[in-house]
Amino acid sequence: MPRYFRLLPILFAAIAFGWVYLTSETFTNPETGKKVHVGLSDSQEQQLGLQSFEEVVSQSNLVQSGPAYELVRKVATRLVRVVDTGTRHYQWEVAVIDNATQNAFCLPGGKIVVYTGILPICQNEAGLATVLGHEIAHATSRHGAQRVFQQNAMRIAMMGVQGSMADMDYGAQQQILGLLGAGAQYGVLLPFSRQHELEADRIGLKYMARAGYDPREAIAFWERMKDAGQGKKPPEIASTHPADETRIHQLQELMPDALEEYRKAVGSSANGWGQQ
Repeated sequence: MPRYFRLLPILFAAIAFGWVYLTSETFTNPETGKKVHVGLSDSQEQQLGLQSFEEVVSQSNLVQSGPAYELVRKVATRLVRVVDTGTRHYQWEVAVIDNATQNAFCLPGGKIVVYTGILPICQNEAGLATVLGHEIAHATSRHGAQRVFQQNAMRIAMMGVQGSMADMDYGAQQQILGLLGAGAQYGVLLPFSRQHELEADRIGLKYMARAGYDPREAIAFWERMKDAGQGKKPPEIASTHPADETRIHQLQELMPDALEEYRKAVGSSANGWGQQ
């Protein structure tokens, strides 16, 4: 096959990517001012969030009263009052699940899920505010929709490369595609995910400070997470999440501004919050 024929699939893929890039929806984060491309419309994203939430709730043992439930409701309520959602409308809901899993998440549209297993590590309201602020920031930053756009772009690129190798030996094709896939995973997808995690940490820190929770508790929480995960986490380069040390270092750098935000919040006579 002439060399220029091999380049045609790559050219077509580049054109397809350009079309997707130019026609895709964009979103400006109200907290950072950063403009990004997203692979789902607002309504699609929120519908998926609602479906996932209903599925999780229907398959779980819900906690609907008692200290754990009241704690989560209280912290979530304070946080959502100070969240800047821009022009988007959220239907906030909270579900507490009786499960030892050390996890929590916030789905698109404001569907918050907390597993009771995370509460001992949180220890207090501010610790829980660290977790929920972070998870809410994922939703308000539309990180899921951003990942869909990136995955679509990567799929187009891989199809172009694969088409350019149509006349190659099958074994050689698989070897090259495997190398490219690993390069995309470790060089693009995982770093992209870690950037989202750090962005959620930054925005979540703002949320908890505005809600009147001492942002220094975020560092204390991640120190506890570091101790709890000792020896159980993969190296940062192979993980979707930054190392705990990386998160703590960023929080320390952000702390002066966060403390100023916190002092404004607790100093306001209108908010009715006490010191945490």
